[in-house]
Amino acid sequence: MAKFVLAGRADCPYYAKAELLADYLQKNLPDFRVHKITQHPQVWEEWLKDLCEKNKWNHKKSPIIWRELLDRGGKGLLLGGYNEFLEYAQLYYGVTSSMTTELMKLIAQENLETHKEKELEEETRKDLIQPLQVWITSASGRVCYNLIPILTSGEVFGMHTEISLNLLGNKQAEEDLHIIMTEMRDLVAPLLRSISICTQVEDAFRQAHVIIILDENTDGEVYSLEDCIRSRLPPCRLYGYLIEKNAHDSVRVIVGGKTFVNLKTFLLMRYAPNVAHNIIAVALGVEGQARAALARKLRTTPSCIKNVIVWGNISGNNYIDLRKARIYRYESAIWGPPNYSRPVLSLIFDSEWVNRQYVETLKKLTATGKQFGAILAAHSIATTLKYWYHGSPPGEIVSLGVLSEGETCCTWRFDQFSALSISESFRSDSSTHF
Repeated sequence: MAKFVLAGRADCPYYAKAELLADYLQKNLPDFRVHKITQHPQVWEEWLKDLCEKNKWNHKKSPIIWRELLDRGGKGLLLGGYNEFLEYAQLYYGVTSSMTTELMKLIAQENLETHKEKELEEETRKDLIQPLQVWITSASGRVCYNLIPILTSGEVFGMHTEISLNLLGNKQAEEDLHIIMTEMRDLVAPLLRSISICTQVEDAFRQAHVIIILDENTDGEVYSLEDCIRSRLPPCRLYGYLIEKNAHDSVRVIVGGKTFVNLKTFLLMRYAPNVAHNIIAVALGVEGQARAALARKLRTTPSCIKNVIVWGNISGNNYIDLRKARIYRYESAIWGPPNYSRPVLSLIFDSEWVNRQYVETLKKLTATGKQFGAILAAHSIATTLKYWYHGSPPGEIVSLGVLSEGETCCTWRFDQFSALSISESFRSDSSTHF
């Protein structure tokens, strides 16, 4: 089967003539197929240049015609312009075109009007599809800077979900927020419908579908509990009020950071009781540190270690549970297929290291906030959101902070968690796993 691609400027008379000839061949020949592409005159030259650079072709005018190599794949075989296509039709099919110049111009004008109507319909269709409204607090920080490219990549919400980003910050951070906004616009991310900044706190979270709460200052010193409560209570109370007032009814709130994560989450739940079932805390950063420490000990990669569970305060006193932890693709005397795993504790013979050095190392990291940088925080938030929307990996336990009503253990997976809208909930001093 011969499949040709016919592309041209929407108002080009020669494209119109080639189009009618191609339509005739497709109608009368069973093995001839044509795919037509029109471009607005204002973008045609740039589009043609990009096409030729991609395929290493040399063609300067409208139309451009090539043959798709369906049986072999590849970039396609360039035929040329209108004259080459006319010669090909005469040589192989004995068909030519006798269209007059006046008719060519008339059809070209009709093509341009049709192209404009299609563009207008596409823009209208896009306007009818409401993008996902994503709000990020303390958006001038490094965590947000690392998080935004992940959110706009399609990896988190899906490759067909457009989002509108709203960056919330104070007046002092307005210049930094404008820099981030300009940089994201220059990036031309396909899934980013719009990006805006907000420095008027009373306007925060309007129609929000997703709210990401970040640390006020990720580089500052860790406060005492008393200082933290005194400093966190007013903003959490205000955020809770604004979430209930301005956000979408099904809003999902995710709290990240390296200091007093459970406390901030609990305060938000207290002051936004109607959406408390959809407020969660990120624990994957602590889990990642725990898996990395084990990987260094076992001389493997952290991704090979699964089912490490974080109990307790995510960014405070917690316990790393290794009883269900397993290691995959570990080089040892016992070897198996990729899905074969072994208990981590059976491979660490130094119990003193597990019970003391390992615990002390992680406790020190949590207490000081060291090694919990912007990249880790951003990745943990993005991964938690992805699991919330699409489900966690089958058979894998993922740590997460949710409100608890006194349960000591919970083994739901993230897909169940999403469907149930977090019917279980979490105390300010606990974290749960899925």
